[in-house]
Amino acid sequence: MDALHIPAIAAFWGSATGSLATLVTAWLTRRRQDRIRRTERAISQREKLYREFIEETSRLYAEALVNEQAEPSQLVGMYALIGRMKIISSDDVVHAAEKVGRMILNTYLSPNLTFADLPDLIDEVDPLREFSDACRRELQTVGWH
Repeated sequence: MDALHIPAIAAFWGSATGSLATLVTAWLTRRRQDRIRRTERAISQREKLYREFIEETSRLYAEALVNEQAEPSQLVGMYALIGRMKIISSDDVVHAAEKVGRMILNTYLSPNLTFADLPDLIDEVDPLREFSDACRRELQTVGWH
């Protein structure tokens, strides 16, 4: 090999290596950004679902406290939200949501409360506590991946 070709070959390999490094770095950066976007989307989707469930079940629970009869159509929204959770949420969240659903049904079946009974009830029980705790743990876990 001629001594004049060595610098040209070295320059070519240096340029090729630099280009390859740039491509790999760009690919890894894009892959990381995509993973971050997917994680943010998953968290946002779950936060919205959990917010809807809390709003729906709070409304149903308040209604169940003062009414002994529920129309099955009133419970459809809650069960639809639980169904959506079964697709994207952890077993702990789904279990807690199902427990809230059973509690609401049992509340409809129990005697009505008066407005004067509500402060005592609020002090002794938070019907969504277990669900909220499970959601918070899940969202923290999803955020770390």
